[in-house]
Amino acid sequence: MVLPIVLSLLALTAVAAPLLDRYLGRTTGWVYAAIFLALGGWIFYEAPPHLRGGGVIEYTQPWMPAIGVNFHLRLDGTGLLFVALVLGVGALIMAYSARYFSHGRHAGFYALMSLFAAAMFGLVVADDVVLLFVFWEFTTIASFFLIGRSGLHANKPALRTLLLTAGGGLSLLSAVVTMMVYTGTSQLSVILAHPVWQENPTFATVVALLIILAAFTKSAQFPFHYWLPDAMAAATPVSAYLHAAAMVKAGIYLLMRFSPVLSDYTVWHVTLITVGLITAIMGAIFALQRHDLKELLAYSTVSQLGFLVAVIGIGTPAALAAAGIHTLAHALFKATLFMLVGVIDREVGSRDIRKLTGLRRVMPLTAALTALSALSMAGVPPLLGFISKENMFGAFLEAPGPDFVGPLVGTFAVIGAIFTFAYSFRIVYGAFGGPTAQTKLREPSLVFLLPAAVSSLAGLVLGFSAGWLEPLIDRIVLDTQGLPANFYLTLWHGVNPAFIMSVITISVGIVLFLKREAIDRLLDRTLFPITGVEIFEKLFSGTIAFGARVGDLTRSNSPARHLAAPFILLALLAVGVFASSPLVPPFPAPVTQPIDWLLLILVTAGVIGIVIAQSRLAALALLGVVGFVIALLFFVLGAPDVGLTQLLVEVLTVVVAVLILRRLPRAFHKVSKSRTYVTAAIAVVAGGIAALATFTLTGRREASPAAEYFLREAEDQTGGTNVVNTILVDFRALDTLGELTVLGVAGLIIISVLESSGLLRGDRDPRAAELENTPIGSATGNTILARTVGRWLAPILIILSLYLLLRGHDLPGGGFISALVGGAGFALAYLSAPSAARAPIKLPYVGLIASGIALATLVGVLGFFDGSFLRPLHYNIPLLGDSYYHFTTALIFDVGVYLAVVGVILAALNRLGVEDTPPPRPHGPPGGAGPDDASAGAAGPEAAHPEAERALTNGGQR
Repeated sequence: MVLPIVLSLLALTAVAAPLLDRYLGRTTGWVYAAIFLALGGWIFYEAPPHLRGGGVIEYTQPWMPAIGVNFHLRLDGTGLLFVALVLGVGALIMAYSARYFSHGRHAGFYALMSLFAAAMFGLVVADDVVLLFVFWEFTTIASFFLIGRSGLHANKPALRTLLLTAGGGLSLLSAVVTMMVYTGTSQLSVILAHPVWQENPTFATVVALLIILAAFTKSAQFPFHYWLPDAMAAATPVSAYLHAAAMVKAGIYLLMRFSPVLSDYTVWHVTLITVGLITAIMGAIFALQRHDLKELLAYSTVSQLGFLVAVIGIGTPAALAAAGIHTLAHALFKATLFMLVGVIDREVGSRDIRKLTGLRRVMPLTAALTALSALSMAGVPPLLGFISKENMFGAFLEAPGPDFVGPLVGTFAVIGAIFTFAYSFRIVYGAFGGPTAQTKLREPSLVFLLPAAVSSLAGLVLGFSAGWLEPLIDRIVLDTQGLPANFYLTLWHGVNPAFIMSVITISVGIVLFLKREAIDRLLDRTLFPITGVEIFEKLFSGTIAFGARVGDLTRSNSPARHLAAPFILLALLAVGVFASSPLVPPFPAPVTQPIDWLLLILVTAGVIGIVIAQSRLAALALLGVVGFVIALLFFVLGAPDVGLTQLLVEVLTVVVAVLILRRLPRAFHKVSKSRTYVTAAIAVVAGGIAALATFTLTGRREASPAAEYFLREAEDQTGGTNVVNTILVDFRALDTLGELTVLGVAGLIIISVLESSGLLRGDRDPRAAELENTPIGSATGNTILARTVGRWLAPILIILSLYLLLRGHDLPGGGFISALVGGAGFALAYLSAPSAARAPIKLPYVGLIASGIALATLVGVLGFFDGSFLRPLHYNIPLLGDSYYHFTTALIFDVGVYLAVVGVILAALNRLGVEDTPPPRPHGPPGGAGPDDASAGAAGPEAAHPEAERALTNGGQR
């Protein structure tokens, strides 16, 4: 149970972020660090006994049993390595964030970081490919929000990152579907053991290409490398965690996981080795061109990820062992460097190495820690980076293919490593070498430096004690190759080819450092005519332009043109259907009663009245009459739930429509007679088609098997006798949850659109001023009756709504109907108010919408205790004697529906019913800013962020 508990606790820490940040402030980061560290310690305490001898830790729970998808978690040695990065490095970043964010509230940051950690943890322990894909996409979404929350300057980088990595997610989804179809299962460990990989090379090649594409987008490989430096718009803790230690490692994990079944295929190792080495060398060259330390680190990350991809492509046990060691080493030294660059930026106010000189004298500890991590990245002994680099060199010499391939691959690896050495020393010398220009600086607090010091010193300690990692590396080889291995990790293996390659790397790297000025002049030019970001923007804008051209074919502001295509299609479909089948099918004739015809005559009369009405208000009233008659028809036909819903919807629709109509002209605009005749003919034809279709397709057959099933099984399976309600909250609760979410989003859109569009600040109707001082225009006098009735009836309606809510599982009622009744009560209270100022109902409708959807979702999660999401739990609560009350969590689901629907109704009433007011006038002179403008412009959240402020001053638009 350790795996689901850790996953759940990580998710709960995200939920608790606002509360912790409110009461703990800056200490919140340390609390999260302690939680991450405790969870990681628990896993490493539980894991060793289970992992010995090839064992694993597993947990499974049914999720979508109809298609054989389970919530299956599995931890082996490979997963344990990445769990160490997610929780171990995550703890250091959380502790670092406590001092990096020195002011303000940062609950959103901690919540998103916790959600990202939960998604990464779920990704590396998922043993179901559908579950793996879900967590993969969660990391994409979380990273999008983490990048975008840094200010206006981060909006476009966040969007570019989202679109690119989401595109890779679609590739992974294609691979998931393909594997499920060919293997008949979604369990990852079973898929990897399936013989189809050897029996069907075409299948293996297709899946390999899809997996490669997904991994390349996530791990920033050429030609998708540009998104990672672009994402450096995010705050430094985000970059240190997502783009150095966690998110970019998701692609590496995916390649390592599928290496056992794909490493024998040429497309796999050729693509990974070639693209990986191109990325490694290209990223290193770009890093040497950069003066911004954070951007330099971004390109160095691209380069190091290229080395990892290439060594995985080798596919031998030694190569996978080297990949495991370097994954850990890279996470340690790169997270450290990002954190220390953040320290420098905070203390100095700049990351430009042309402005940072001689900081070693005023910040000696920061300089030492930076040098230690940079040396590890450069592959200098006695650090862990040296051990991982030598193991990679040895693995590159074993590249598959003819005899010359190994030395050729090794040569390119040495070239990339030489550039790595050069940019590593560029970081250290650029920030800390040379004369000290800023003598008034001082070392930051030890608490601020502590997380970076831990990860930096870990690289040194593990360099001397690499033997501690041998059991984990051996297990990774067993997981990825299926072969037992006994690797001996040490600083000295004697004089061998890998050692000679290291000597060449360090020697030539020192020469490049000594010739740094000449190298800078050589590289101080544009190497390519266009950047990856520019290519993306051109493709993006071209796609939007193409979509606009396609849309222009049917785009029109005329409703008639929009309705023309579906009407023609409907007419053709009707002709085809009725021409190929008899008009009256051989079913028993329908049974009708006189009341049916009377109600239909009333509907017809109402529709005719609507058509000929000149007044908008009259048309609305007649439309309400038609709705009421249809509701009566539902009652007559024996559908009280549907009839009650129709009745309540009509009431609230009329109320909301009146609030809108008071801003429109009283009468409809005039149209020509020819247009009237044409539209009348179209209406008659469409109505006739609908009537014939209804007559032919409904009410003329026996009950369907689905209906029989619901009638027969509803009470036994749900404990409820109201079949309609049991279908909504039990059998198809997922569909109801989706509709509820759409409804909640619609309510939020009402609020945002009305606030941003200025619809609440229109000019008042001049006729209102004429009536203002007359008895007709007196709101106080005209609302006496409504206030008298509403004072008693509104509370009764709200109480009645709660009664309908509680009984909905057995009798007509339920969450939606009860919410409509409650909404009618609130509407009556609103309309009976004596003035517009007193009309708004002071309830947190946004909170009601959010809490309703959250409550319904939380109830769905409880369903996992009985097998699947949204499965209701049932309990019999004893009462007096032998009686009992049947409680079901579907009732809580209905409460969520109630809250969300009431919230949307209140949002519509309070926002649409706001009294029109003229727009505020500026306080200052014409053409100038008012006295409040300057403060308003500087008070936004962007102004508090220095990077966002710089972006705004460079031409950004609010």
